[in-house]
Amino acid sequence: MTPLLATPALLTLADERKSAEVTDWAARIGWVVGLLVLVGLVYWLMRQGWKWRGSLQSDLPELPARPAGAAPGTAAEQPGEAVLAAAGRYHGSTTAGQWLDRIVAHGLGVRSRAELTLTPAGLDVVRPGAQDFFVPAAALRGARLDKGIAGKVLAEGGLLIVTWEHGGRLLDSGFRLDRAAEQSTWADTLTTMTKTTEGTAR
Repeated sequence: MTPLLATPALLTLADERKSAEVTDWAARIGWVVGLLVLVGLVYWLMRQGWKWRGSLQSDLPELPARPAGAAPGTAAEQPGEAVLAAAGRYHGSTTAGQWLDRIVAHGLGVRSRAELTLTPAGLDVVRPGAQDFFVPAAALRGARLDKGIAGKVLAEGGLLIVTWEHGGRLLDSGFRLDRAAEQSTWADTLTTMTKTTEGTAR
């Protein structure tokens, strides 16, 4: 069988293939750069939207602090023993009843780990790496199990939603406890505490 000789035509075809490979790399680099620019633009728009939402919520006062610094003689001076305690994740807060209307002011839009402690004085939320906050018992308006809050959707009953009042607004804050089976107990206890507090206020 006669061996295939490297004719000028074959050499030219090989050169064209090499040139095509160089051209393909340039196109790929262009696509990657374009994609990175697009991702950067989307991220920038999201940040601007976040800042804009925060400016709309600038009238929301600072979050309540835990009662350790309360004035002497007030009911909040001694928080009392813990009724319930649990660890889990904080998934954000929204306007009550509007699960897509995210609240971002004062760090409430930042997801984080959370350690929850419920005492007769209220609900203490400790968030490593984010701003802690305290919900006084008088500000609690109820609790329920639900499936979603802005940016997080789980199975039905997968989230513990705590409704509370702050700065004249009703807020829903969503939590997912590490021991999900305990969420029903939390919802029932918070609801009972709310009814007791309202009854005492009357």
